[in-house]
Amino acid sequence: MKKGKFTSLMLAGMMAVTTLAGCGSGGKQAASKVDTSEAAQGKVLNIYCWNTEFQDRFEYFKKSGKLPSDVKVNFVVTPNENNAYQNALDAALLKQNDVPADEKIDIFLIEADYALKYVDSDYTLDVVNDIGLSKDALADQYQYTKDIVTDSKGVQKGTTWQATPGLFAYRRSIAKDVLGTDDPDAVQAQLSSWDKFNAVAEKASEKGYKMLSGYDDAYRVFSNNVSAPWVDSNNKIVIDDNIMKWVDQTKTFTEKGYNNKSSLWDNVWQADQGPKGNVFGFFYSTWGINFTLLGNALETPVKEGGKEEVGNGIYGDYAVCQGPQSYYWGGTWICAAAGTDNPNLIKEIMQTMTCDKDTEVQITKDTQDYTNTISGMNELANSNFKSDFLGGQNHIKLFAEAAPKINMKNISAYDQGLNEEFQKAMKDYFDGNVTKDKALDNFYKAATEKYPNLTH
Repeated sequence: MKKGKFTSLMLAGMMAVTTLAGCGSGGKQAASKVDTSEAAQGKVLNIYCWNTEFQDRFEYFKKSGKLPSDVKVNFVVTPNENNAYQNALDAALLKQNDVPADEKIDIFLIEADYALKYVDSDYTLDVVNDIGLSKDALADQYQYTKDIVTDSKGVQKGTTWQATPGLFAYRRSIAKDVLGTDDPDAVQAQLSSWDKFNAVAEKASEKGYKMLSGYDDAYRVFSNNVSAPWVDSNNKIVIDDNIMKWVDQTKTFTEKGYNNKSSLWDNVWQADQGPKGNVFGFFYSTWGINFTLLGNALETPVKEGGKEEVGNGIYGDYAVCQGPQSYYWGGTWICAAAGTDNPNLIKEIMQTMTCDKDTEVQITKDTQDYTNTISGMNELANSNFKSDFLGGQNHIKLFAEAAPKINMKNISAYDQGLNEEFQKAMKDYFDGNVTKDKALDNFYKAATEKYPNLTH
């Protein structure tokens, strides 16, 4: 194990971009020994996460019959807002070596935008050599899902049950009015480049529609196709030209009235996806279509007695196509915490949920979430599988074509914070409150306040 100390920067929320191998509150390092003897296995499994998604998926592991009846499972849920989840996780990891076995973190979940912060540390275990997953078992997973959680030494430190390639979800009725067709192949032909996308935005505007809802909708497509990471080898922030293309496009869309000036997750953005919306489409990855877009499309929510069926709102009026560029958005990875006293159980969980083809295919069939089994997804892509919400389209086929194209070579440990600060700073520019140069200055100021080790 590396020897080092947590700095105040790390405790302030950056905890170890590449040096999270520090000391616990008592000056002791996090335990890295893995004892797989049956006598050493614990009876309490503590799982740290930020919402109930994994808790829902964990039901598939329970159904496998591999959860010992005498093991208590605790889900410790802290919402993501204002970095609360990472702060709570960091604080708990700092104490990992000093708390009783039943209070230690066993599993914690991470997202792609900050994965390297934890992966490049001694607080995550090697899923092959420590936990015991075989490389053969991991071979059917999409490569990018493994790359995201591979540390600087080439060691895989996590695994996931899902892959999250992105597509462009559009309203069939609006496409027919604007383009004369709602056929996904025909629509894709007219949206296959940004120049074509912008031309359709003009046509949509002439018909009284918005091309996108707001400022952030296309951001992930641009940010996933950068030529270099946010931060170079000298800890200098570098704004990629492709991200500036997003700035220029969004400013143009705003000035020409091609968007509704919304922000992701706000009320306008969500309403734009529903029955009263007039927006051509939305960039969404796998989880977004079945969890978010579907719910927003309903006139009567399920919790109010509505059903997920044609006739309720605009259920059935969406379809998907590839859009101008391949991209991904989001995803959740399972990490085993160093110091866990449940390595054997963690292996069973990872094996069943992320390596077992039958389990993952069943998750897709039940939820339409896209799972991390190449052979399984290809089988569904070439079957009669369909989504009633998407008008009978087999969207798995498009996801299966997009997933292998995802490239993670330009991710950094700073992605979440810098992406958030950049979008926030540019909103003032889009609203006309500041110049582009002032918005950039504000971004650099906010970025270096969040990460004082960075320069620009």
